[in-house]
Amino acid sequence: MIGYLQGTLLAAHDKGLVLLTPGGVGYEVAAPTSVLARLPGRGGEVSLFVHTQVGEKAIDLFGFLESDDLDLFRTLISIDKLGPKKALAILSMFDAEHLREVAYREDATTLSTVPGIGPKSAKQILWHLKDKVNKLSPAPSRGSAKVEGPRGEYLDTLAGLKGLGYSEDEVRPMILEIFDAEPDLDAAGAIRATLRKIAAARS
Repeated sequence: MIGYLQGTLLAAHDKGLVLLTPGGVGYEVAAPTSVLARLPGRGGEVSLFVHTQVGEKAIDLFGFLESDDLDLFRTLISIDKLGPKKALAILSMFDAEHLREVAYREDATTLSTVPGIGPKSAKQILWHLKDKVNKLSPAPSRGSAKVEGPRGEYLDTLAGLKGLGYSEDEVRPMILEIFDAEPDLDAAGAIRATLRKIAAARS
């Protein structure tokens, strides 16, 4: 089974890429948009952690830049009726940290924004994902380590701001920065700090 590939980028498209290895073999690898957006230009060097799926009619390869993302992909496809295509769609929208939050909140509304996943499917996925969420390794990002401590305050802050009409995409990075700087802050203080950041950004 292929677990890792390194070579030259021959081509990239909206669903994956073609990688030429030093041995002269070109592999077609499916990948989420979060990977495709970070690829070098044609002719650049690429290294991928790979999941190999053997089917009746084909052998499919799925590539990721980090081993944690590969682990997350394998966690997702271990869920009943959640195949590789839907797993890639989820990983195109959520990193490991964000997906942990969605699962922790049982937020079917957010998960159902993934193309091909409706509200009913989102609830079923989250029901299974809750039992597996501790296997997900948070992707390295600013504030990810410190949010683990005040997770309840963080989630309350996020819920409070969404209740005020702000989108999760807009406020989430600000909340992470605030808890990174002040990990002992309570939700009320974090909401006020976020509102100040929003006002400053719009002024």
